Amino acid sequence: MAMDVIDYEIFGSEMQYVEVELDPGEAAIGEAGVMMYMQDGIQMDTIFGDGSQQTGGFMGKLLGAGKRLLTGESIFTTVFHNEDRVKRRVAFAAPYPGKIVPVDLSTVGGTLICQKDSFLCAAKGVSLGIAFQKKIGTGLFGGEGFIMQKLDGDGMAFIHAGGTLLERILVPGESLRVDTGCVVAFQPTVDFDIKFVGKIKSALFSGEGLFFATLSGPGKVWLQSLPLSRLANRIIMSAPAAGGRSAEQGSLLGAGVLGGILGSSND
Repeated sequence: MAMDVIDYEIFGSEMQYVEVELDPGEAAIGEAGVMMYMQDGIQMDTIFGDGSQQTGGFMGKLLGAGKRLLTGESIFTTVFHNEDRVKRRVAFAAPYPGKIVPVDLSTVGGTLICQKDSFLCAAKGVSLGIAFQKKIGTGLFGGEGFIMQKLDGDGMAFIHAGGTLLERILVPGESLRVDTGCVVAFQPTVDFDIKFVGKIKSALFSGEGLFFATLSGPGKVWLQSLPLSRLANRIIMSAPAAGGRSAEQGSLLGAGVLGGILGSSND
């Protein structure tokens, strides 16, 4: 299926959104819940799978939906199609602070492997599949990196990285050891593996976990400084309702405690 060629512009700094310009007849696909706005003339439709198997009959659509289900995403994808006679725009917003990364799949060999929650939107025709990590260590201990999304095609795709983005090209033989949640995406030429930290004391007391991801070149990798899982854990740990610390406890006089005492004395 031919990819739609789309123009785009990214706005914002910490909380970004991407505005996609569609010519008459062009379309873009978006992850569920990321649409920000769309102009008149754009029709929104929900399809089974990712839209790239629409000519493959029911079994093709079912296969596309099944792949999305395995990555933890919705089995449906939203398509935004320009039904007008002039150019129209649709915008997709990042789900949390970070950077939107535009990737022309034709420049990275036609395939990109990415974390299952990093995909934002793409030109219609880009196939959203799954990439199983085949090594037994990765399967047992990979956590977030075990089942990843695979984007195939030659069109534009947009992924989201939490916090600050790092793009790096690894030469043959070069490797990086990374927290599994900090891996956003990489080319299929990059070897992805899970390695044990190596020292029991470091594993137990460093707070970094027992295993890390090893990315070995050649190929390009995209890393994020703030994985969604890390952000969610910090929020939960700080929530008083979940037993976390009160946000007011930083006061010299303990305003949170003092307020609680005064409040109880009025009961």
